[in-house]
Amino acid sequence: MDFLKSQWDGFVGEFKNMNARQLIGQGVNLGLVVTSALIIWKSLMLITGSESPVVVVLSGSMEPGFQRGDILFLNMGTKPARTGEIVVFNIDGRDIPIVHRVIKVHERAHGDHLDILTKGDNNYGD
Repeated sequence: MDFLKSQWDGFVGEFKNMNARQLIGQGVNLGLVVTSALIIWKSLMLITGSESPVVVVLSGSMEPGFQRGDILFLNMGTKPARTGEIVVFNIDGRDIPIVHRVIKVHERAHGDHLDILTKGDNNYGD
């Protein structure tokens, strides 16, 4: 606990020793970094057509193809998902995206709706 307090005191001390010009410069630099990150994110959204163009794999369900911590860049295709393709989706009530492989596609009789059965490559049960 003393370590954290000494680090915090050193951090605050550095700001107290800055003149106004240095403090404003640090604020502008921080603003530029945040703005650049948002511009890159929005650009990726436009290019990929995805609301979330970058996803991190959080579970081991797709091992050995995708390991925990792998970063996936998504691209929204115009064609419907087919058997064997890898899809990323959200379940209502959960904020964590799920990365699975399409096992079977059920097309409805009138053809305007697809039911997709997915499974992780590392999930052995049906």
